Amino acid sequence: MSDSIKHECGIALLRLKKPLSFYREKYGSAFYGINKMYLLMEKQHNRGQDGAGFASIKLDVAPGQRYISRVRSNDSQPIRDIFDQINDRINEAMAEHPDYQDDMAALKAGVPYIGELFLGHVRYGTFGKNSIESVHPFLRQNNWMHRNLIVAGNFNMTNVTELFNSLVELGMHPKEMADTVTVMEKIGHFLDDAVADLYQECKNNGLSKREASEVIAQKLDITRILKRASRGWDGGYAMAGLFGHGDAFVFRDPAGIRPAYYYEDDEIVVVASERPVIQTVFNVPFEAVKELGPGNAVIIKKSGTVSEENIITPTVKKACSFERIYFSRGSDAEIYEERKQLGRLVFPAVMDAVEQDIANTVFSYIPNTAETSFFGMTEAAQGFLNKKKNKLILEQHRTLTEAGLMEILAEKVRTEKIAIKDAKLRTFITEDSSRDDLVAHVYDVTYGVIKPTDNLVIIDDSIVRGTTLKMSIIKMMDRLRPKSIVVVSSAPQIRYPDCYGIDMAKLEGLVAFRAALVLLKERNLYHIVDEVYHKCKQQENLADAEVTNHVTAIYAPFTDTEISDKIAEMLRPDDIQADVKIIFQTVEDLHRACPKNLGDWYFTGDYPTPGGNRVVNRAFMNFYEGKDARAY
Repeated sequence: MSDSIKHECGIALLRLKKPLSFYREKYGSAFYGINKMYLLMEKQHNRGQDGAGFASIKLDVAPGQRYISRVRSNDSQPIRDIFDQINDRINEAMAEHPDYQDDMAALKAGVPYIGELFLGHVRYGTFGKNSIESVHPFLRQNNWMHRNLIVAGNFNMTNVTELFNSLVELGMHPKEMADTVTVMEKIGHFLDDAVADLYQECKNNGLSKREASEVIAQKLDITRILKRASRGWDGGYAMAGLFGHGDAFVFRDPAGIRPAYYYEDDEIVVVASERPVIQTVFNVPFEAVKELGPGNAVIIKKSGTVSEENIITPTVKKACSFERIYFSRGSDAEIYEERKQLGRLVFPAVMDAVEQDIANTVFSYIPNTAETSFFGMTEAAQGFLNKKKNKLILEQHRTLTEAGLMEILAEKVRTEKIAIKDAKLRTFITEDSSRDDLVAHVYDVTYGVIKPTDNLVIIDDSIVRGTTLKMSIIKMMDRLRPKSIVVVSSAPQIRYPDCYGIDMAKLEGLVAFRAALVLLKERNLYHIVDEVYHKCKQQENLADAEVTNHVTAIYAPFTDTEISDKIAEMLRPDDIQADVKIIFQTVEDLHRACPKNLGDWYFTGDYPTPGGNRVVNRAFMNFYEGKDARAY
């Protein structure tokens, strides 16, 4: 993606079902769990680079022994940093107590981070906060083992204020108005209730407090706690939680917006945000890894039993299509094929843009995540060329010479690696506030492969703001002196903000929105802007379920092509020579390519939760009123 956006977080939960001695004997290390967690988190590094956190719980420890460990980092390499800290602590303990090598009970009791239950998190800070206090997992502590709660997740709630106020109504005093805090405290409140009820039941049955503790651990109903806590939640989430005594869960939103996958055998239970991560780390086949159903939770009891339970009745599944286009690792078998299909499906529009002149067209891509779509596009180009060759051969078969046949067969689809991203420069310039000239040099280009008669086709995952296209890519491509530059987006036009985890909170940052505003002005339709504002304002105090997305009216007067052409005009620098065209995927073809992930609200305005409509209207009002503020 040429425009950098911050996005999804990643979660990894691991429960070891066997004693530590089992893993030492079978795999050669009592640190099997920690090693696997490192891999699970590093393989999801693509999901978060602002911070990382790790927590572990030891089961069945004696009173007075520490059983919860947590480490977090907002270092520039946070995953490496937290595991360096873990390794340092382990090495110190092992150096002081060499006997731990042969005594698994002593090793577990005396070495931090060694345990049976682990939770890891990698994050992007969607609110621009990168303090250590914002890094997951979050810990809610209590002297009662059952009331200790650790939470980490990949989520954003649209109704944080409402959730905050509900906690205040319960008599609580939350430390801040943030979705992670409010969610954790809501779960914690009903956890406290459940533990108190079970304790009273034990007391009525004549059990001592110590005897009650084990009964509470067995009877604690995690499903009921989550059902009570999640009433009123509006957002996209895949959240994980650990309880101090050893129960755990991973819970997914009812529209399936955020992804979660899990695998279980007789040795482990593992949950992660991406399927291929589990496949790779544990060497298991595609079909063995299950997708967690929308509105469901994987419940892992201290006893080791695992079940998938429904918490909230699922709505229409609207799994995030950006996962397939860009965010998730392309090594997933389904995602890899879907990305290729995105390239294939947009190809006919590319041919129209170059007037079917495949002989004078060079295909390339913007590194690196658009590469798979590029493969699909060039496969479609090869199919187009093969049909052209067959047609020529059939038309000329009576007069075709051997030399003429060889000339036809020798024609190939022209592909080149044109754009080369300078990663070191990118890191530097993101810290520089006056950087226009530096931005123009984010990409290097390959010289000597483009002719003045050539069309240069460059495919990108998506176009969000268009800043890098205008300031860097198009200028650099023009240095090669092509006849035309065709920029292809494998995603449709991004028209609306996201409020479920992707950092696209402001309408005015989206180039499609800016293009629509220009068209409204040019065609004397700008009164629509005022009308939309007043309609949004009128719904400001309505309940979420009664709110309508009025921002769709901004785009209604125009065809997709008209907006695409205006975007191309806006992003074409004044000082270049080549003609510039911009092509976007259609929403219909996006759904054809990614039939299981139909969440498309950033393209269509069709939000999967009622809170989404409130967010988009608030984003528009912020724009209209000149407020530089987030809509959620």
